[in-house]
Amino acid sequence: MAKRGKKYEDAVALIDREQQYNAEEAIELVKKTSIAKFDETVEAAVRLGVDPRKNDQQIRGAVVLPHGTGKTQRVLVFAKGEKAQEAEAAGADYVGEEDLVNKVQQGWFDFDVVVATPDMMAQVGKLGKLLGPKGLMPNPKTGTVTMDVTKAVEEIKAGKVEYRVDKSGNIHAPIGKVSFDTDKLVENFNTLIDTLVKAKPAAAKGTYMKNASVASTMGPGVKVSTSTLNLK
Repeated sequence: MAKRGKKYEDAVALIDREQQYNAEEAIELVKKTSIAKFDETVEAAVRLGVDPRKNDQQIRGAVVLPHGTGKTQRVLVFAKGEKAQEAEAAGADYVGEEDLVNKVQQGWFDFDVVVATPDMMAQVGKLGKLLGPKGLMPNPKTGTVTMDVTKAVEEIKAGKVEYRVDKSGNIHAPIGKVSFDTDKLVENFNTLIDTLVKAKPAAAKGTYMKNASVASTMGPGVKVSTSTLNLK
């Protein structure tokens, strides 16, 4: 542990904790300070000036990152008939109806994202207590309750990321892997920021984008200056 602690301290020493960097500089530092032996995920954290306790200030949605996340998502689709065939053709990993509802009820969770057609939601609703706490319940706001299963599956496979504001007004989302080129990580980060800016609720008052940072799975956080972001 001491050895890893030293590595972490060395990584921290490369970052000026008081300074706010532009996105490119911040991501370069995240890559330099990655200390794990595996390809770490790069995550963005954004603090928004919203009050999530109010319904009109809850921010939730999804964004397709131009360069994906570096992780292949396993997609489960609840659909029947023609829609089930569409889901399979689009590359869904698992497609089914009651059979898969029963399988999940018995404790099967070998999937990362769940999509459902609206006519399946009565059955999928039975899984609310199992899928809800894991953040896996399909939701129209994130495009996972839809008749367009082809688009839903293709977007998820292409690097679609869901985001949701927590009780403190923070949003955390993966933007790729440390092994990605810097410009690809910057583009993914900027796409996320643009999406959050467009999702600004009319009821939000004062500074909307309070602060932002990026970090790798095991590395220290690096602050990103909100003044360098395109917040129009």
